Amino acid sequence: MGCTESKQTSGDEIVKKIRKPKPWKHSEPITRAQLARIRDEFWDTAPHYGGRKEIWDALRAAAEAELILAQTIIDTAGVIVQNDDLTICYDERGAKYELPKYVLSEPINLIRND
Repeated sequence: MGCTESKQTSGDEIVKKIRKPKPWKHSEPITRAQLARIRDEFWDTAPHYGGRKEIWDALRAAAEAELILAQTIIDTAGVIVQNDDLTICYDERGAKYELPKYVLSEPINLIRND
């Protein structure tokens, strides 16, 4: 019995623990409202580029959730995570889903006008 375990049976993928993306900077400082607007625009148009709507919906829910809940959403939806920050994922059929960092975390140059 070795220590390495890599099951590749159908539906049994090696689960990657997801994490927030590394700190990043937007091209120019933006407000929380501007960030929300570009996020909504991405989520509204993303399904038109391919993939399945239910996977896009799961990815959005995961992107907007705390990490522990996001992990559960991803696992339940059968999403295959290539990059542990969710920037590149696949579904069981092999469709690719690319998420920009701005839907996954806030930039370090976010204007906080609270």
